[in-house]
Amino acid sequence: MKKYLAEMIGTFVLTLMGCGSAIFAGIGLGTTGYGVSTLGVAFAFGLSVIAMAYTIGNISGCHINPAITLSVWANGRMKSGEALGYMLFQVIGAIIASAVLYVLVHTGNEAGVEAVFNSTTTTGANLYMEGNLVPALIAEIVFTFIFVLVVLGSTDSKKGAGAFAGLAIGLTLVLVHIVCIPITGTSVNPARSIGPAIFAAIEGNSTPLSQLWLFIVAPFIGALLSSAAWNAIKSAKD
Repeated sequence: MKKYLAEMIGTFVLTLMGCGSAIFAGIGLGTTGYGVSTLGVAFAFGLSVIAMAYTIGNISGCHINPAITLSVWANGRMKSGEALGYMLFQVIGAIIASAVLYVLVHTGNEAGVEAVFNSTTTTGANLYMEGNLVPALIAEIVFTFIFVLVVLGSTDSKKGAGAFAGLAIGLTLVLVHIVCIPITGTSVNPARSIGPAIFAAIEGNSTPLSQLWLFIVAPFIGALLSSAAWNAIKSAKD
């Protein structure tokens, strides 16, 4: 249970900080002088991972992402029941974070709420534009593959990065976001997509929820491919 709670808290922080940066300080609010641009949002996600890696890494391994958990399971590093528990609590953490952001957006003075509603998103939900299904699918598979491959490699018991693993993983997530944000808003993490999509639907925007399947299926495909690739690379080196 300690591991599950750690995963819930870690995913909560990732979703709150990452999606929160997109909502309150993202490109949509740039004209007000508070915008941090795509680079700023990318670093918000990456820095969240780095912070949590050094906070809960020694408790749960700091997956805070069902795609990472799936790849670790496929790599033979954890049992099926534990993996499912990780995924469940990761989703719960993301939903709680999205609930907090929902309250922050829908409370306060009218000017603040109006500013947020003039931004690109009010929940940080992932979505793709009409006609961009194929690019979105490819992007989420490929970037998840790259991200999870770094996770598997840097945390390998024999060939890993040791104390620098959290830094390598977090900075890779920054890199992935820099490239992928214009395509899908960057998911590479089903839990991070589920929470915001639910609250987007509550606001009356059903598009993120209708497109949610892609942000679950594509990261899982990328994760399984990265697991297979890492096993092949590791076997070749061995």
